[in-house]
Amino acid sequence: MFSIPSPDILAYYSSPGVTTDPTENGYLLDSLPTEIGELCQLVQNNLLHVFWSERYGRVLSEEEKYTVGVRSVAKKLEILRQSDPRPLTAPRTLDGRQIGNCRDFTVMITSILRHQGTPARARCGFGAYFLPNHYEDHWVCE
Repeated sequence: MFSIPSPDILAYYSSPGVTTDPTENGYLLDSLPTEIGELCQLVQNNLLHVFWSERYGRVLSEEEKYTVGVRSVAKKLEILRQSDPRPLTAPRTLDGRQIGNCRDFTVMITSILRHQGTPARARCGFGAYFLPNHYEDHWVCE
């Protein structure tokens, strides 16, 4: 049976965590759209998945892949701001997008939603829908 989460749980998932806290870069999340589809597009306009880059015609050097290892949204926002000071609502070219993976897309949108006061959480599991007979770790925002 479906139950409605308690207000304490909603408050918990509306607050930033260690990874999703934008800290001093929170101002970059102010005045962003609140519609989920627009937020997904915004995140996709700022990040490029490390495993999909070549399909878009961007061949990455090992040095360009370093941002996949950056875990915190605060640091990711700092790197984005340093590489392109325009607002996050300004789409980046493929060459200007930060390299990440599904975890990075997930923690970014989770951080934005929490910054807006919307309860959100990152979920990790194994997807069997990527390749036959293979379970790939995958992150999504809930």
